[in-house]
Amino acid sequence: GAEMPSWFDIPEIPVTANSPVDENSLLKAVQNVHSMIDKELAAGTDPKNVFLCGFSQGGALTLASTLLYPKTLGGGAVFSGWVPFNSTSSIIEQITAEAKRTPILWSHGTADGTVLFEAGQAGPPFLQGLGINCEFKAYPGLGHSINNQELKHVESWINSRLQSSS
Repeated sequence: GAEMPSWFDIPEIPVTANSPVDENSLLKAVQNVHSMIDKELAAGTDPKNVFLCGFSQGGALTLASTLLYPKTLGGGAVFSGWVPFNSTSSIIEQITAEAKRTPILWSHGTADGTVLFEAGQAGPPFLQGLGINCEFKAYPGLGHSINNQELKHVESWINSRLQSSS
């Protein structure tokens, strides 16, 4: 019930692996992200050089936006996020074969009290069950934040996937 700026409604905090989801507000936020991607592609950016990265709710939105984009992107990096839909969601039917080829990097602190580690840990096996490649990296003792180790890892992860413009 708290009023705060956000991408979409979060029904409960802390977020667990079984937290309820508000798909309508999620899908509106995904449309906003997709329009930003569309502008970049219209300006000549190679889709394989588009990387979405997000923390917490932004991580959940990164995941949904990446999976629902109809093209293969460079990647999606989720920091302390969760899967903002469940196995019975109609969102799953909307994930294209191209979107399933977008690599996902998922980082999560083991001491996160806002988006519980179990919520993060449940994501990669769920995605792999859908045929989506997901690399998961746990950060022992890290709470609901990002550390330099994570930033260095995501930097090398992105750099190894960037396409040259030649």
